[in-house]
Amino acid sequence: MEQEYIVEKTFDKINFTQNALVKGDYESCKFINCDFSNSDFTEIIFMECEFDNCNLSMVKLTKTAFRDIRFMSCKMLGMQFGNCNEFGFSVSFVNCNLNHSSFYKTKLKKTTFRNLKLNEADFTECDLSSCVFDNCD
Repeated sequence: MEQEYIVEKTFDKINFTQNALVKGDYESCKFINCDFSNSDFTEIIFMECEFDNCNLSMVKLTKTAFRDIRFMSCKMLGMQFGNCNEFGFSVSFVNCNLNHSSFYKTKLKKTTFRNLKLNEADFTECDLSSCVFDNCD
């Protein structure tokens, strides 16, 4: 089945818990005020995208690719980043709630973590070299 290729599209106030995000490649897209809670992002590729004020709690991240992705003011409880596609993995987080999320064995070099809730987040066996942790709980 051919993957969809979506470029420079803005998704605003969409509830993806009822209609799943289409599997495909998303480049330079913006997701604003969207609800993805408990969604399945298996094998979806995100490149140079922004997630702003979204609920991504418990999203399934099997082989999901996050390449140069910015998460701002997002609720991201219980996410398993260790299941993501390692190739080109690059993310930054500002004003997010990442409580109970896991980055197990994730290469997080130069990742920015700013103004975050990280209660019970798991960074076991991560590469945290050159990471910035600024005002994190």
